[in-house]
Amino acid sequence: MKLFDVYSLFEIEPVKGEGCYVYDKAGTKYLDFYGGHAVISIGHAHPHYVQKISEQVSNLGFYSNSVENSLQQELADKLGELSCCEKYQLFLCNSGAEANENALKLASFHNGKTKVISFKKSFHGRTSAAVNVTDKSAIQAPINQLFEKEFHEWNNIDTVRASLTKGDVCAVIIEGIQGIGGIHIAETSFLEELSRLCKEHHAVLILDEIQSGYVRSGYFFSYQHAMIEPDIISMAKGMGNGFPIGGILIHPKFEASKGLLGTTFGGNHLACAAGIAVLDVIQAEGLRENAKAVGDYFIKKLQQVEGVKEVRGMGLMIGLDLGFPVKELRKKMLYQAQIFTGSSSDPNVLRLLPPLTIGKEEVDIFMEAFRKVLPLFLAA
Repeated sequence: MKLFDVYSLFEIEPVKGEGCYVYDKAGTKYLDFYGGHAVISIGHAHPHYVQKISEQVSNLGFYSNSVENSLQQELADKLGELSCCEKYQLFLCNSGAEANENALKLASFHNGKTKVISFKKSFHGRTSAAVNVTDKSAIQAPINQLFEKEFHEWNNIDTVRASLTKGDVCAVIIEGIQGIGGIHIAETSFLEELSRLCKEHHAVLILDEIQSGYVRSGYFFSYQHAMIEPDIISMAKGMGNGFPIGGILIHPKFEASKGLLGTTFGGNHLACAAGIAVLDVIQAEGLRENAKAVGDYFIKKLQQVEGVKEVRGMGLMIGLDLGFPVKELRKKMLYQAQIFTGSSSDPNVLRLLPPLTIGKEEVDIFMEAFRKVLPLFLAA
């Protein structure tokens, strides 16, 4: 049987990971400055993470949501404390796309509307409703285009205000920091006015923190640089350090009823063990503080490099606009310097999403390699 050929692959197969490094079958060591799309939050094969999952699978790997699972409440309690979102309610699922599906569904249940505002360059997932509010028509099949949506300019409150004033908007969905779109930060004033307008016009504000959450920005959720209280917050990626888990935090104004939302695998015992381990390590090792400190150090270093058009980001979520397509530069960094980096929907932007455990030593290794590789393309 052939694999369905939908991925462009590097000719490297990692077989082992440790901390901020992965190793291929030949034993070659690669520095990971991409974390598999920001998934690796606490580093590869973290001992506490391995222990928690191993212990759990040796006892009980799975049972359905038809029975009590105290691990779900333990995860909710730890998450509420670390995120300062204690009053929210937690619904667990399996992925970021599923988190956004449930967020949009819950919003429509809440106010009975169907129109959604999203933003240009947004990415919210590949499933039915989530992909309909993703600004990438190539991955939207006709069946996905189920409801009216609008894509507004980033940080432009005027057009959003005009649309919300009509009173027919179900929800506004926005990334705290656009990831795939090329690392664009939502301005504080924009988020605060957006929140006010959503309340005024009875639209649900959904903060997509799937890539930018879990202390990647130096805040637990990246929107927390603004004084707002979203209605729903979606999470995934760094939540499980590689184990599939996602979720939404739901404002207490939303009332639950039996069967309103549901999932077979969401919140299973192994997923909860992974999620609890991640939160344990974030707290014990001060990874929020590390993301901010190392991120600030990294951004300053990058801003000093001649030839970089623009450095954007917050914490350890960084984008470099190089003014030329980064595809070949990424290959040079990978095959010659043994460093993984990421791309974005903007072909000129290099995306950097290392594990939150990364240190200044690894940043210096990256900078040395980057300074050697970049001139090869500037001279071309």
